[in-house]
Amino acid sequence: MRLRSSLAIAICGLAASSLAVRADWFRDETPPPNAKPLSSIIKAVEERGYGTITEVEFEGGKWEIELHQAGGKEIEIHVDAINGQISAK
Repeated sequence: MRLRSSLAIAICGLAASSLAVRADWFRDETPPPNAKPLSSIIKAVEERGYGTITEVEFEGGKWEIELHQAGGKEIEIHVDAINGQISAK
């Protein structure tokens, strides 16, 4: 009985540490608190006429935005999450 209790406690400890690692794993995919709202970023990109937005992802402090242009060309731009500066990749 004691072995089962110890085993159960060990399993719960492993599960809790695994969840903590997973939560930390997503930290770089979350914009900082002082970031511009994504809706503002999208609006700025659309107003510039780069093309149709097909994918948006946050990584490394920047929004990576994939667009499809007329004629089928695919491009990716990066937008700084804090100041909104757009740069083509």
